[in-house]
Amino acid sequence: MASVHNPSSVSQPILAPNEVLWRLSVAQYHEMIRASILTEDDPIELLEGLLIHKMPENPPHRMATHLTSEALRAVIPEGWYVDSQEPITLEDSEPEPDICIIRGNTRDYADRNPFAQDLALVIKVADSTLERDRETKRRIYARAGIPVYWIVNLVDQCLEVYTNPTGPIQEPDYQQTQILSASDSVPLLIEGREIAQIAVRNLLP
Repeated sequence: MASVHNPSSVSQPILAPNEVLWRLSVAQYHEMIRASILTEDDPIELLEGLLIHKMPENPPHRMATHLTSEALRAVIPEGWYVDSQEPITLEDSEPEPDICIIRGNTRDYADRNPFAQDLALVIKVADSTLERDRETKRRIYARAGIPVYWIVNLVDQCLEVYTNPTGPIQEPDYQQTQILSASDSVPLLIEGREIAQIAVRNLLP
């Protein structure tokens, strides 16, 4: 019997009960998308095997995403490109970062999403999701070995910079953290090389 997409069955967020949750593999998640059980209109992403509701964007979030993308595109070196709000495929997750710096060009990913080894930088613009971005997303990206993770923190009007991921250990994390204010500049690092210095105020709305 063919699968039927029922928006009401997948688009309503619920609180997780105090029970063991069933985790999906990335392959199962992809199969649900291919079968149209999940569509691009469903506000969810796969995080550590669980379908997590994505919060809607507000004007400051959209502005910060646009400003940060513009700042990176102005200095990005040849052999890399900037993408925005598209999925990346990791071992047990398929998050959709607000911004990424990705190796190559967009035609290189015609038949797959970028993997961790394709990424130089992942960025999340955070307001209502700040706790999730500092904890769950940070753990996911550290486990995958993504070298640099930025949080454009709209709540505190600062930039959080996480570097030196531990990789897949029991409690993955980034070993170095910097909190930069609007008056600071942040080095853009790609494969350990400083490409440019970017004013933090240029990333904030």
